[in-house]
Amino acid sequence: MVLLENDSFLTELTRLFQKCRTSGSVVITLKKYDGRTKPVPRKGHSESFEPADNKCLIRASEGKKKISTVISSKEVIKFQMAYSNLLRAHMDGLKKKDKKSKSKKTKATQ
Repeated sequence: MVLLENDSFLTELTRLFQKCRTSGSVVITLKKYDGRTKPVPRKGHSESFEPADNKCLIRASEGKKKISTVISSKEVIKFQMAYSNLLRAHMDGLKKKDKKSKSKKTKATQ
């Protein structure tokens, strides 16, 4: 997995969306990130670790290609605006809902 800066993550995510436009899928996950790189032990002494800054880990994968980035709380608004524009631009391949099911429900109630 490759940890990228925010801007380079968005450009790589754009490339992944373009690559999967005809077939395939991109999986995106979001997770709270506290800065730890080692797992927390289950038993024994438990340390109370409080991160100084709340962060978010975003991962995207397509097949064997995996990318990730860490967003700090200061950069959330800027990243969210760029991320939402990117999603709007590349979510045009979704299937539309059937309108037949809605028309059947309205006829049954009348």
